[in-house]
Amino acid sequence: MSVNNRTKQSESYAIIWILAFAMVISVMNSTMFNVALPSLREEFQLSSSQVSWVVTAYIIIYAIGSVAYGKLADMFRLKNLITFGLCCFALGSIFGFFSSNYWMVIVSRIFQSIGASVVPASSMLIPIRYISIANRGKALGITSAGMALGTAIGPIIAGFVIGFASWRYLFLISFLIIVTIPFFRRYLINEAPSKGKADLIGGILLAASITLLLLSITGHSWSYFAATILIFVLFIIRINKTDEPFIEPTLFKNTRYTIGLIIACMVLTLNLCVPYLIPQVLSSIHHLSSVNTGLVMFPGALIAALLGLVGGKIADAKGNRFVFSLAFLFQVIAYLILGIFTEAAPAVIAIILILANTGLTFAQITMANTISRTLSGKQTGVGMGIYMMGSFMAGAIGTSILGSVLDQEAQSQSVFSSIFWIMGIWIIGFAIFYFTVFRKKATFV
Repeated sequence: MSVNNRTKQSESYAIIWILAFAMVISVMNSTMFNVALPSLREEFQLSSSQVSWVVTAYIIIYAIGSVAYGKLADMFRLKNLITFGLCCFALGSIFGFFSSNYWMVIVSRIFQSIGASVVPASSMLIPIRYISIANRGKALGITSAGMALGTAIGPIIAGFVIGFASWRYLFLISFLIIVTIPFFRRYLINEAPSKGKADLIGGILLAASITLLLLSITGHSWSYFAATILIFVLFIIRINKTDEPFIEPTLFKNTRYTIGLIIACMVLTLNLCVPYLIPQVLSSIHHLSSVNTGLVMFPGALIAALLGLVGGKIADAKGNRFVFSLAFLFQVIAYLILGIFTEAAPAVIAIILILANTGLTFAQITMANTISRTLSGKQTGVGMGIYMMGSFMAGAIGTSILGSVLDQEAQSQSVFSSIFWIMGIWIIGFAIFYFTVFRKKATFV
């Protein structure tokens, strides 16, 4: 390997590590404020539904932004989009730190989510554009580890910050993301922007569809769901009528992309509920405090983040199917053991969570790597943006369904046991689907 090639490869992985750091801050920013909700409710005298907008507004804009930045990355320089996004994120963080009213908190969160959503979009695009296909698994493993680490340490850090200072300091932690801007501008190249125009109407219709769908999920509203269907039909009509649509309809004629997207969303729908479900178990069955619940969940999330680095390398060496097999085994074993031993000691649950979280991280690496290999050219940005958006919405839908089930049923050992059994059977079903579609002979797998 020549010196120039080694230098280029070193710089490519440098940008991946910077991206992983940005991913940690971005994900932490989401999980930290879940812990801050009781403090915000008490300080501003809010109801539970009012204070939930701190999280809901962030999720809605985050989902819309992930696909919007993916589309814009096909038309504009990625380094400029990242600079814009991270500046918005930092601006929202500073504004949030000085918030003296609830509306200031909401405005801060909106600016943060507008900016932060450039990170998940970039977490897919940069490995695709800067890392060879043979080493892409390692790069996706690094970014997935950043996501897992942010999930692990966010609630812990938030607990300490709120306990010893104030929720306002959570905004200052998020402000740290600004240190990555000079590095992104240094390592990202000046790609020639593509000619074309943005389909503003199509983008607005898609954003309205996502917003209404998430509102229908979080609010359990059939009227919002009906409006979602109506707006989405208008979006479909729009992209089939205009010359330069927000999303090319031909993207979904790529059968392997579409099926891969469906499998990924189905696999993640229940897997992403684990951070919601486990605290319910530990609280209802074991009567643990929120601090002790965090301590039980932390080792599994941290070890999964570290093993994510290994999982990416394994994907490059042995293929996505092999890593998906590991993900499938870890998750099924974890869910079936939890189904049988729901009342096991918290220390045992902490050990089982290592398997469950590692399986989830491996599944995220595998699905992102598999789907990225079905895309090419101008469809890459928006295609991976839709994948990220689908992941967020899958988690929101799964959590909402589980929340409804737990609202209607007594939170007993038998109910939780049944849920874990269903999760295990669900994973088995979609694993069979994955191995059927992405057979070994397919070169991109």
